Amino acid sequence: MEVRAKKALGQHFLTDQRIAEDIVNALQIDNEQTADAGTGADGAKRAQVLEVGPGMGVLTRHLLQREDIDFRAVEIDRESVDYLHIHYPSIAGKLIQGDFLHLNFDRLFQGDMSIIGNFPYNISSQIFFKVIDNRNRVPQVVCMIQKEVAERIAEKPGTKTYGILSVLLQAWYDIEYLFTVGEGAFNPPPKVKSAVIRLKRNTRTQLDCDETQFKAVVKTAFGQRRKTLRNSLKSLLPEGMNTQDEIFDLRPERLSVEDFVRLTKLIFG
Repeated sequence: MEVRAKKALGQHFLTDQRIAEDIVNALQIDNEQTADAGTGADGAKRAQVLEVGPGMGVLTRHLLQREDIDFRAVEIDRESVDYLHIHYPSIAGKLIQGDFLHLNFDRLFQGDMSIIGNFPYNISSQIFFKVIDNRNRVPQVVCMIQKEVAERIAEKPGTKTYGILSVLLQAWYDIEYLFTVGEGAFNPPPKVKSAVIRLKRNTRTQLDCDETQFKAVVKTAFGQRRKTLRNSLKSLLPEGMNTQDEIFDLRPERLSVEDFVRLTKLIFG
């Protein structure tokens, strides 16, 4: 039995077992992650890990073998769910058929959980926004995504690829670009290269500004990224506001997370 890749689900199945093993090995489990984890039948504590979109199980086979994690998976595709149950019997009770974007994490785990997966290109940004919304429960993400998106997320201020996801994710996570994966490692091969990145929760517990306002400033600024902030943020600026501060002379890609926090406070007080 094989699973037919569905374009509507953005499915490109990884077939290179060496790369699959490297991705799983990039998941770093430490004592802090197991401190609040569940206790197994043998009394051992294990870090809780969720795989998003296991497909035909190329990562799953390695995850099921790890004895240091309490593993679950969520898969939207019924055909993939059937395949996984047939080829990986030990996944019984660990696999949920459903949409990760609408998943209630409490159905799976209590407390923290790391996330791993070969994310579908067409919803990778939405997955990251859900991670941000649940950042205090997600200490780590290891994922394979489109190379261009990976570079954008990991990029530092001052480059053309630095953007909305860069700022919003870097506000809460330290991001490492781990390695590039060529098109030939997949079936069917995508038209672009992929990359594996690791996100680890940083020490920031809150922003020194209103978070909703912060997001509005970031998204509005990058909505017209070729303009200076004085012009791109006109719709958010209070009437008659003094914009002589030198930060308004910059374009959004020049600003760090801390700069956007300061900008938000300048605008909204």
